[in-house]
Amino acid sequence: MENEIEVPPYFLCPITLEIMKDPVTVSTGITYDRESIEKWLFSQKNDTCPVTKQILVDSELIPNVTLRRVIQSWCTLHSSDGIERFPTPKPPVRKLQIVKLLSDAKSPQKQMKCLQRLRSIASQSETNRRCMESVGVPEFLASLIVERIRESSLQEVEDNESDEMTTGKYDEALSILHQLQLSEGGLQCLMRYRNGEFVESLTRIMLRGSYESRAYVVMLLKSIFEVADDTMQLISVRYEFFTGLVQILHDQISRKASKAALKVLISVCPWGRNRVKAVEAGAVPLLIDLLLNLDSSDKRDCEMILMVLDFLCQCAEGRAEFLKHCAGLAIVSKKILRNSQAASERAVRILHSISKFSATTGVLQEMLQLGVVTKLSLVMQVDCGRKTRERAKEILKMHAKAWKNSSCIPNHLRVSYPY
Repeated sequence: MENEIEVPPYFLCPITLEIMKDPVTVSTGITYDRESIEKWLFSQKNDTCPVTKQILVDSELIPNVTLRRVIQSWCTLHSSDGIERFPTPKPPVRKLQIVKLLSDAKSPQKQMKCLQRLRSIASQSETNRRCMESVGVPEFLASLIVERIRESSLQEVEDNESDEMTTGKYDEALSILHQLQLSEGGLQCLMRYRNGEFVESLTRIMLRGSYESRAYVVMLLKSIFEVADDTMQLISVRYEFFTGLVQILHDQISRKASKAALKVLISVCPWGRNRVKAVEAGAVPLLIDLLLNLDSSDKRDCEMILMVLDFLCQCAEGRAEFLKHCAGLAIVSKKILRNSQAASERAVRILHSISKFSATTGVLQEMLQLGVVTKLSLVMQVDCGRKTRERAKEILKMHAKAWKNSSCIPNHLRVSYPY
């Protein structure tokens, strides 16, 4: 068997220590398996040679054809021992091939076929994806989407079964953009494309597109807003944008799409009037409902939902919507000390905003009856972070007079008020 055969050490990739299927050599002269070194350079964004630690002067990966053939011959020689011969890898795509495809794709008759070919090329390797980005594939796909949205209303698209929205051209173009895993610079260019018209087009697809298109859109938007370098681009997000995000969360298109929608909200809610727009789009009651139905093992989802609620409760409109929900106070306090330290911190921050700015007599009594006061007292006795304990203490001290008959209020807080 394979594990009983001594494999020549120079057949092994220095990163994975496995036999190389597609050996390539970097500028320092060290040979790696293509998939491993591409991940190191592009996905993990390193600029050094893993073995020598030297800075790579360029990211060109030169196929080591001789070594690949030697490895293939060795595999064939040991086939009786269970060693499989690796197939000859496809060579990386050339820029001229991509340019020709983009030219052909301008013809409506050839467009779908060209898009499918581009998608196939992008799936083959990171080198192909970087080549596609360098020759303008993202900009071409963005122009395709923008022009189509500009030409017809989405309602007309929705009513026409033969239209591109339902037959797959949007899905194909968006799928390629998602698959390209664009660089930070590439994503920033998309955000600025035609003064934000591309993001507006994505917003309209998010509102009216197919489930598949909407999933691709929100995942692409997550990547774009994570690297946004212009505050005005974050501030100028339209109300319809939040309506689309809320609808995706409501429809639960997929787990990835829901996570992406939450991350987009986290990126944009701290800016301008975006909190108010999100509240007006119905985000607060939906997020509370999501918390109520969340599996206890979904810790990261819980943290993200609480983070968005924390942002929204920093505005009066958000706090009003939060208190309208009969389960808001109960579910948020329940997440304290039950999920993670980050979740506890966010939950206490939400309660702090409510207590400081929206603490009517009715709200304070509800907090007492639901056990929120008891939970805050418990926070002060455990190790859940200094700031979290300080906020819990401030809430209890702030309303000690209203809760004076509660046995859970610590004595040193009671004496702060003359009764």
